[in-house]
Amino acid sequence: MSDLLIARARAALFEVIDPELGINIVDLGLVYDVQVNDDHATIKMTLTTPGCPLHDSIKNGVKSRLMLIDGINHVTVNLVWEPAWTPANMSSRALEKLS
Repeated sequence: MSDLLIARARAALFEVIDPELGINIVDLGLVYDVQVNDDHATIKMTLTTPGCPLHDSIKNGVKSRLMLIDGINHVTVNLVWEPAWTPANMSSRALEKLS
């Protein structure tokens, strides 16, 4: 069940858009890890910069989107700064949108 929930959570994170860049957080390379234990999802992610003014918006977007998944009732978002995000983390799709 956890593998299915992890897959659903990963897919759902494509729907969380960085409002400043208009690109989802997965293609931006902000998501480092997704775990689901029982009904609790834990997301390890970063932001493009530690002082990102959209910190709460993105974090709440992750929580809100994951809470829509049947079987997930709790979400923890752990923001980390190591490894630091770089543009090299972005998918080719994200790079195309920004070029």
